[in-house]
Amino acid sequence: MVQRCRILNLSVTAVIVLSIYNVLLTVKLMYNKDDCPHVKIQHVVSQSSAPPKPPCNSQVNDISTDTVFSKLDLKLGRWDNKLIIKYFDNFLVGDRYSQLNEDFTVCLATQSSIEKLSSLVEVSSTWHGAISTAVYAAGDDELNLILLYLIYLRQCFVNIKNRVSFHLAVPKGRMPKSIQVDLASLAQMDCNRPDVTLQQLLKRRSAITAKWRIKNPYPQNHLRNLARKNCHSGHVFLTDVDIVPSDLLAEKLDGFLKKASCTKLCAYVIPTYELDNRIRFPPNKTELVRLASKGLARPFHHKVFIYNQFATNFSKWQTGANEESQEVHISHPVTNFEFLYEPFYVAPDTAPPHDERFIGYGYTRNTQVYEMYVAGYEFLVLSPIFTVHWGLQVKRSRPPWREHQNNQNRKLFDTFKREVFAKYKKDPLHMVANSHR
Repeated sequence: MVQRCRILNLSVTAVIVLSIYNVLLTVKLMYNKDDCPHVKIQHVVSQSSAPPKPPCNSQVNDISTDTVFSKLDLKLGRWDNKLIIKYFDNFLVGDRYSQLNEDFTVCLATQSSIEKLSSLVEVSSTWHGAISTAVYAAGDDELNLILLYLIYLRQCFVNIKNRVSFHLAVPKGRMPKSIQVDLASLAQMDCNRPDVTLQQLLKRRSAITAKWRIKNPYPQNHLRNLARKNCHSGHVFLTDVDIVPSDLLAEKLDGFLKKASCTKLCAYVIPTYELDNRIRFPPNKTELVRLASKGLARPFHHKVFIYNQFATNFSKWQTGANEESQEVHISHPVTNFEFLYEPFYVAPDTAPPHDERFIGYGYTRNTQVYEMYVAGYEFLVLSPIFTVHWGLQVKRSRPPWREHQNNQNRKLFDTFKREVFAKYKKDPLHMVANSHR
């Protein structure tokens, strides 16, 4: 009888201890300021009447721009080769950025204007390695809005705070002169709606700056080079900011690259698909192919400009959807390379830089890929990994300013292709030979 009472007392004591522990754990999870929930960016904005959730893990009054942006001195920076763009490297560095460059074989390099910065929320949630991001700012008002939004992103999303290093590019004609960030407005910025928050900030940009941005070309290649050169791992995965990696892509590429035996110059192509906004991100290749069969996913730019990704040969890639092995492997080599090809690829940063004479739209990415091809790079398509761009794009008429930029870059290409021929003594696509006819 005594032994039974002892057992009962021990059981009651254990229940009480466990109950107290669970209560304390619950309180910790509810009120711990270090826990900032992962928020996936919504592509269909909900009209919620709930009060905004302010940035977590921060006290607005404790933030000082002098501290946060201590590495950004607008009187310093470095010029590009033509003295038209000034760079500021690593002005805001992720807490784990340096370590992640050591932990992973590949770093993601991307670039963005203020309009697309919210895409980093989803990119940083699926890419667990280092992310080198080059940002373009034209003038004081745009720069200060960008800096405010970066503080917001770092306070709301721990993945961005840990993984992303930011670099700045500013045009000579719109050099910012001071840093004056409206920190008080942080309290009204909703952590659950980064895309809506960004749109609200854009309304505060001056009409003069917005008009200047439309008339002046966006220096994509300057920004790509800036992001690439601030990666510190062996390989670079160069993307646009709204290209979202499939889950665990950094880990899977890391495993593949550590085993890969490339006997020549290799660039590993990651297939990119457009995805209908109404569906969820596919968890694997099999599901992506199923969505493609239903018209809910399709190769990137398939309707807008099919030659942009055509050489990847998506049909061949999709036939291996039911592969038993989930390890990253080479699906097939690119055998029908053409000049207009613009894949998203992984390669060492010894690959040729993006030519900065091409500014704006047209001849920016494809000229760099073309030079890689002439230099002897082999493009190899990987499986079962992929990336996604939200939204099924449709062909629209180009605005006059965009067509003007494309025409200007087309004129520059004639000199570029002759320089490439002179450098490598090869003309595999007969680009130079055909120009003489």
